Amino acid sequence: MSDTILSLDDARLSLAGNSGQVDILRGITLEVARGETLGLIGPSGSGKSSLLMLMGGLERATSGRIIALGHDLTALGEDALARFRREHMGVVFQSFHLIPTMTALENVATPLELAGHGDAFDRAAAELALVGLADRMDHYPTQMSGGEQQRVALARAAAPRPDILLADEPTGNLDGATGEAIMDLLFGLRDRHGSTLVLVTHARELAERCDRIVRLRDGLIDTGEAPARAAE
Repeated sequence: MSDTILSLDDARLSLAGNSGQVDILRGITLEVARGETLGLIGPSGSGKSSLLMLMGGLERATSGRIIALGHDLTALGEDALARFRREHMGVVFQSFHLIPTMTALENVATPLELAGHGDAFDRAAAELALVGLADRMDHYPTQMSGGEQQRVALARAAAPRPDILLADEPTGNLDGATGEAIMDLLFGLRDRHGSTLVLVTHARELAERCDRIVRLRDGLIDTGEAPARAAE
């Protein structure tokens, strides 16, 4: 359909294990509409994070096709994939992945500089202010709480105004109240920038905030469903 921003056709992922090949994803066919919020749920080991990595071109599909914004990610080389991610995607990980020797401002501004934005530091400062860190821009990751570090990671992902936001268990290392605040910020950034959001989570209540939920089991799509709030 014309408003599809992400499309997977029989996408498979197999990795070499100690006892031979392990089939992580065993044939995923899925479409994500522009502006949609999609929650990926399922038990540990079901393939949720691996599917997100395929969507972001961070992992290579063993077979099948992955189309994002009309680009076949399975046909792009590493450099082209890196450029595509830099220009069109924001990724938020559970473990933050901040550079410890850089301040919050530098962590957010550096990817913008690499992408050629002349206003990188101004944009980074504005994004940090939006996530409530206007007074923490000069602090290093070790000087910040887990919640503050995740806010920096959110600002870094959102600053390039990505078409697609991918979030892998963004509240997994945080306490309940901090995690809820981070999710409010994540959905707020999605609304502000009009991004499509794909969220991997173990928390059903977080998935319920999405437009659609897809459950994975053993590397396959188990069910696709509307969240309870949409069915009321």
